[in-house]
Amino acid sequence: MSRPAEPGDSEQTPPASDVLGAAFGDAARRMGLDADQSTSTGHVVWRAMGGWRGVVESVLPGLVFVVVYTLRPEPLWISLVSSVGLAAVFTAIRLIQRSPSSAAFGGLIAAGVAAALALWTGRGEDNFVPGFITNTLYGSAYLISALIGWSLIGLIVGYLMGDGIAWRKDKRKRRTFFWLGIAWAGVFFARLAVQLPLYFAGDVALLGTLKIVMGLPLFAPLVAVTWLVARALYPKDRDSGVVDEGTSE
Repeated sequence: MSRPAEPGDSEQTPPASDVLGAAFGDAARRMGLDADQSTSTGHVVWRAMGGWRGVVESVLPGLVFVVVYTLRPEPLWISLVSSVGLAAVFTAIRLIQRSPSSAAFGGLIAAGVAAALALWTGRGEDNFVPGFITNTLYGSAYLISALIGWSLIGLIVGYLMGDGIAWRKDKRKRRTFFWLGIAWAGVFFARLAVQLPLYFAGDVALLGTLKIVMGLPLFAPLVAVTWLVARALYPKDRDSGVVDEGTSE
């Protein structure tokens, strides 16, 4: 005899993996990665970067800091204010135009925190410390999630493609997402491996330059590879519009 249904039985709390995957999937769609749209890989990558506007907003504040600091390292506040001020202008323009501003706000907050730390210590290289922390956290998250079999890339792609966490039952997909997770972790740790020695050496100009070089130029190819792999794992029937879920091994 089954027990009577109780209030709340039908409203079970979804697993953390579902919540996390759905959040990542939504974030990926906002970046322009939409499995329901038949677009070229180049277009997808360009949208993920935010187009020309996103590239300018991501690169220019850091570039201004490097140029101003190189030309006039003292007083430090001039290069920091130039960088943060430019980020603030970009954010204000987005607010005035009522365009999506979450990324610009995030960039402004990050630039402000980094500048405040550098002003507090009086060391230009400390402007990059928050970036080191971010790379460490992201790299560790991708690496650990891949090693324990819950690759963040798998969660993102799974929910983006309407597969949820079913990919974990498919050895081919699970193995692929493992290596993609390792690749993403490798990018973040590579930044640390290259940039930390320059930080300890106090070479602010070269450190800032390499931060720019190892930013979007590394991000874009990896997004392209991830997108191509995702489409290969989930081939879409153009006539029926149904995503092929593949065969478990």
